[in-house]
Amino acid sequence: MRRLAILPLALLAACASGAPAAPGPGDGTTPRTAGNFRPTGAFGAYLAGRFAASEMDTAVAAEQFGRALAADPNNPELLQRAFLATLADGRDATALARRVLQHDPQALLATLDIVVEEAKSGRFDRAESRLRALPRQGAGQFLQPLLLAWSQVGRNQPEAALATLRPLTEGVRFRGTFALHAGLIADLAGRPAEADRFFRLALAEAGGQSLRLVEILAGFEARQGRADQARWLLAQFSAGSDDVAMVEAALAADLSRRTVRDAREGMAEALLGLAGALRQQEASEFALLLLRLALELRPEFGPATIMLADLLEGDRRYEQASAVLATVRPDSPYAAMAQLRAAVLLDRLDRTAEALAALENLASAHPNRPEPYARMGDILRARSRFAEAARAYDRAIARLGPPERRHWTLYYARGIAHERAKDWPQAERDFLTALDLSPDQPYVLNYLGYSWVEQGRELERARAMIERAVELRPNDGHIVDSLGWVLFKLGDHRAAVRWLERAVELEPRDAVINDHLGDAYWAVGRHAEARFQWRRALTLGPEPAEIPKIEAKLRDGLPVPPAAVAVAPPAAASGEPPAATR
Repeated sequence: MRRLAILPLALLAACASGAPAAPGPGDGTTPRTAGNFRPTGAFGAYLAGRFAASEMDTAVAAEQFGRALAADPNNPELLQRAFLATLADGRDATALARRVLQHDPQALLATLDIVVEEAKSGRFDRAESRLRALPRQGAGQFLQPLLLAWSQVGRNQPEAALATLRPLTEGVRFRGTFALHAGLIADLAGRPAEADRFFRLALAEAGGQSLRLVEILAGFEARQGRADQARWLLAQFSAGSDDVAMVEAALAADLSRRTVRDAREGMAEALLGLAGALRQQEASEFALLLLRLALELRPEFGPATIMLADLLEGDRRYEQASAVLATVRPDSPYAAMAQLRAAVLLDRLDRTAEALAALENLASAHPNRPEPYARMGDILRARSRFAEAARAYDRAIARLGPPERRHWTLYYARGIAHERAKDWPQAERDFLTALDLSPDQPYVLNYLGYSWVEQGRELERARAMIERAVELRPNDGHIVDSLGWVLFKLGDHRAAVRWLERAVELEPRDAVINDHLGDAYWAVGRHAEARFQWRRALTLGPEPAEIPKIEAKLRDGLPVPPAAVAVAPPAAASGEPPAATR
């Protein structure tokens, strides 16, 4: 809704006739809102609705567009806007959807809203008729066959449903998704061999595994007597995510549970799948609308609830995201994940004490999991409470057992906390441990290398580490700055200028990088440009302790720079930045 013409309408354009542009979802958490403004007349309410929509306040947008529509009930634009705002706010929009369809019988979202209502009432024959009337264009080419197949399942026609999907599993576009749903339908119909073939195709086609896909496949494997394979799938996926690791045990505790038990849940699964794809393409507004429909079909649908909260959090609607997470039942397999994320939202709402208390409670409820204490450390570190953060990371690491490669992040985070708390010996040990666990982590290489440079220690080793970090992350301005700075410290000032200029191009609003470039300019005799960079650094919010240092340089300049240190020439550092990064 920050944009007046949002992506949902672009996607709808192929499926619906020319409905006017409409805003997407919002909420009432932002300070500037139309909530205190009470205009008169349809046009005033329309403007208030537009303003609320731009502020992402769906509650006020729905109210104001509703008032405008009441004053001008036959206006198709007001009708479309009122429907979308009402749906985005999580309210019952069915009556508005029916009115939209009177103006535009092929409107996709309005049709989906009615299909959801009919499926909830068990009227799958009517749902099927509506879906058959939708063209397979735009988003409809994905959703129409999936929902049609599940409507056929609802009419107790699994063979017809498989006939609908089977040809699509042999196509090119979305074949993995169609195979996944064909597998779910075959599994429900008691045809495990066919389900297994479809699931294997879905797994092979998945560009990147999702927790939901892994959960579905693990459940199927367990029901086929392959419990070890099921647990292995969950363990492999949880290794890459703290949130997933929190729910691994809950998911593994009931592997025989069917993830999709009937046609309604299958439809909700289809809506969730498209919402996830749209989210990856940054089409969060349309994704949110689909998730609202999925939760209409399946109110306690954990994955949809978590994704909806993520979308709201991404739009900084923290209060509304917290309210959504609070709907996850304590006995849901996703409860611990929701509680972990809810604690982070409390901190973002500046309720840090409550966030820390919630994480402490979560850690007590899950005594073998390091994630609550790791998240506590992250919160404290972001709040510059570095000594406390280090102690929280201590508690997380104490729960790890023998450290594995994936645990490098915890040691890296604790190293930062120790370094900022002025405990360099412990910080250095943590950074080296992180590199022992995962040697090619560019951020660890950069942080440790840069710290050595600042201390005037291990300069050659630091240079090699930072060169490797630049090779791994050539477009990261902070890492490129580190390379320029180590070259400056080594006395290779001309090479330092070239790399620091590149760093400023990548991160033009970083005070430290601009300050470094000023030093390098002064060292090569470009004094006017040096003073310009120092003045610019002062405008970019430098650390308070750095301000008098920069002011002194503006007043007095720098001492005569030392001659370049004779060092063995590295692969790329002493010349121009490589063409691919310039």
